Amino acid sequence: MTLRPDPMEMLARARADLRMGVPVVLTNQTQSIVFVPVETLDLTRYQALRKLDDGAVLTITAHRATTLKAHAYDGTLARLLLPKDANLRWARAVADPKDDLISPMKGPFQSARGGDAALHDFALDLCKDARLLPAALVATIPNGAEFGTVNNFTTLDLAASQQARKTGSAMQQVVCAQLPLSVSQAGRLHVFRPDDGGEEHYAVEIGNPDRSKPVLCRLHSACFTGDLLGSLKCDCGPQLRAALAQMGTEGAGVLLYLNQEGRGIGLANKMRAYSLQDQGFDTVEANHRLGFEDDERNFRIGTDILKKLGFDQVRLLTNNPAKVAMMQIQGIKVAERVALKVGKNPLNAEYLATKAAKSGHLL
Repeated sequence: MTLRPDPMEMLARARADLRMGVPVVLTNQTQSIVFVPVETLDLTRYQALRKLDDGAVLTITAHRATTLKAHAYDGTLARLLLPKDANLRWARAVADPKDDLISPMKGPFQSARGGDAALHDFALDLCKDARLLPAALVATIPNGAEFGTVNNFTTLDLAASQQARKTGSAMQQVVCAQLPLSVSQAGRLHVFRPDDGGEEHYAVEIGNPDRSKPVLCRLHSACFTGDLLGSLKCDCGPQLRAALAQMGTEGAGVLLYLNQEGRGIGLANKMRAYSLQDQGFDTVEANHRLGFEDDERNFRIGTDILKKLGFDQVRLLTNNPAKVAMMQIQGIKVAERVALKVGKNPLNAEYLATKAAKSGHLL
């Protein structure tokens, strides 16, 4: 019996530290690094990390490296060597594409090659989990455990952390209460919270769905701009309301409202992507220029909640075949894909066309 935090709780602690710009230490059996996301890195820590390791590197994803015409010798990432005169402003310009078109020539870049980049790769994963730009200043250190203890830094073991991140945090239902809605007075809201203290997710249950039959279901990712503000740049708000209306008409259904804004990159990065779209890039290109994948969401969260509620088969309201495949991989039978083609307007027509052409949505 121990009071010490487990690997999942240590990951949560690391995410909080990274959002504040506090360094995190990563170790494996052969190497140790200390890193800080460029987005939250301040001048004092930038100078300290460079002094700590004169071979410190700026680690970015392969997508961002492609934009910058830098070699990604490590496959999913590139470790950029820092020029002697590189300052914090330079590092931020490399990490953030907002001024790429204003100042396109940032290189030429030299990328490190050879050696194990597994720690660097996981550092970028943690930046993403913290909803920060996936770019980090990384310094190699001789003894990570000792360095972390002396400096009071969160120290993570790579293998244990990878397993914890892969497994995910268990979802626990916090509360359920009656919630009469305009589409149905027989509504209930379930609030779920992950064991790691992360963002809560919600299930809106309409009526009393039969658990022995496929339930009409919608996995809806939070969209502050579309759901709350009525943004015309996407179809999220109309999809949310149409899904609830259909459940109300049928008298039963469950809508999962998952706090994974912007396909899992967070609202701030979604706004960065919107800014890039204003420069002429489509939604996929914008995500790549920021260093993200097309879609960073974790759909396992949704399947876990469905299982907690007693559902193992659904009629899925979606235009995205990838959601169907994901649900079935995670043990939820998709008896039917129910199309949800609503919300198209002149301002989001190109966005929807890109989702169809590049992300396989059936629109």
